[in-house]
Amino acid sequence: MTSRIEIDLESQRLALLVDERRVLEYSVSTARNGPGERKGSNCTPRGAHVVRAKIGRAAPVNTVFVGRRPTGEIFSPALAAGFPGRDWILTRILWLSGCEPGKNRLGEVDTMRRYIYIHGSPDTVPMGVPGSIGCVRMRNADIVELFDRVEPGVPVLIG
Repeated sequence: MTSRIEIDLESQRLALLVDERRVLEYSVSTARNGPGERKGSNCTPRGAHVVRAKIGRAAPVNTVFVGRRPTGEIFSPALAAGFPGRDWILTRILWLSGCEPGKNRLGEVDTMRRYIYIHGSPDTVPMGVPGSIGCVRMRNADIVELFDRVEPGVPVLIG
């Protein structure tokens, strides 16, 4: 079976296709700054990517990650109140790597070195509207389902 992930920036939707058949579809939230590839832009990179790594396989839902490592914290409203400006990366991480040199790979446009992920987020974060600082945010239940259905190397097309 051949799988791929497609992320539509305009509709704020992510789809998992298996053998060209859409099997899962989710509402997501991409960058509030829109599309873009440059380091420091806080934009969501476009083009062909792959899942470089899967992080958090056995982590409890709402596990907090910083630098791709679990902090030992479990997200809660009380924790959120204590850190109001924090960009929450929760539950699971699919770390992306660009496939197009000069567009989303290498130099100042390298998706992997920009630490662009598909990841879980607090349930209070709106989906269907841009709001992240570059990553693709998902509901925790959705990222768990997607995470369990894909392997490293799966293509990801963002457009």
